[in-house]
Amino acid sequence: MTKGNHSQPQYVGRDLEAMSFANNYHLWILKEFKPFLGKHLVEVGAGIGDFSKLLINTELKSLVAIEPSSNMFQTLEDNLKYLPNVSVFNQFFSEIYLSLPQKPDTILYINVLEHIPDDESELHYVYESLEHGGHACIFVPALQWLYGNVDRAVGHFRRYHKKPLKLLMQSVGFEIVKCHYFDMVGILPWWLLFCVFKMNLKPNQVSVYDKVVVPVMQRVESVIRQPFGKNLLIVGKKNFSS
Repeated sequence: MTKGNHSQPQYVGRDLEAMSFANNYHLWILKEFKPFLGKHLVEVGAGIGDFSKLLINTELKSLVAIEPSSNMFQTLEDNLKYLPNVSVFNQFFSEIYLSLPQKPDTILYINVLEHIPDDESELHYVYESLEHGGHACIFVPALQWLYGNVDRAVGHFRRYHKKPLKLLMQSVGFEIVKCHYFDMVGILPWWLLFCVFKMNLKPNQVSVYDKVVVPVMQRVESVIRQPFGKNLLIVGKKNFSS
């Protein structure tokens, strides 16, 4: 099923093009969130569907993929429209969160929340639309001092720190069941390439990092949690009593 308003703004998506080469990185993120995935999933800001295609291989019953950018949506639609139990929407989550085809038990934001000016209101929409006992799984760029030309170019309003993000989600009503930094090794190359030398994110950079560094760091960080990281992931639960 496809629904939407194709007059939505366009998003250049060069970062999504580059990140399409980051399959190991996406699988690592999925592994972190997998214990919290339910049967009825919503992915907000699905882009061109790279992460959506990984979600399809989990034990879900339905997936709603939402992408407000009209040019990204065209590719998303082409990638997902023939898959069973998948709906795609060319809208903002704030426009449809009360009229989803199935009340979700999991809502995912993978490198999306930082693009939203009013992230607090967005989290209220997430909390209101979730089933009781459901989870919000959120992955964001971390450490504001790493904010550089790539962040500006792709429309990031902010990078996040652990404690303020936890407090924000708790203020909305979520119980925090998981929260930690991710990809500590990525801090230095990100700072040098994009803050000091002000380079652009390129597919070959992403591909090399994904093939060489990510498999090693995934094993290391599964044993030793890092005090800082280039990214941050958090899982919030909507309790039955709320």
